Amino acid sequence: QVHLVESGGGLVQPGGSLRLSCEVSGTIFSIYALGWYRQVPEKDRELVAHIGSHFDTDYVRSVKGRFTISRDNSKNTTYLQMNDLRPEDTAVYYCNSNPPIAGPFTTWGQGTQVTVSS
Repeated sequence: QVHLVESGGGLVQPGGSLRLSCEVSGTIFSIYALGWYRQVPEKDRELVAHIGSHFDTDYVRSVKGRFTISRDNSKNTTYLQMNDLRPEDTAVYYCNSNPPIAGPFTTWGQGTQVTVSS
């Protein structure tokens, strides 16, 4: 069973930056496409960034040009560099497979809270 540990969230002012990390254990990390997702209360979790097993990437329009997803297969870790943060980026951020809850990815991690506020 896969274990996911997200970290790196916090409180940041508008225009600031954060780098999120997600360490994955319990599976052959390199063969899976991964995603970063975010959720705010009373809304569905949304995919914001994707990285495939061949390092191809894609982003939801609202973060394109501001967020960068990457992965280090030697560390079983995926990252989300977030620049020019806006109040509407405030959410709990999670990583998972893409599509989520697929194969050995049977649960969500605890997520990491990102709050963008002055």
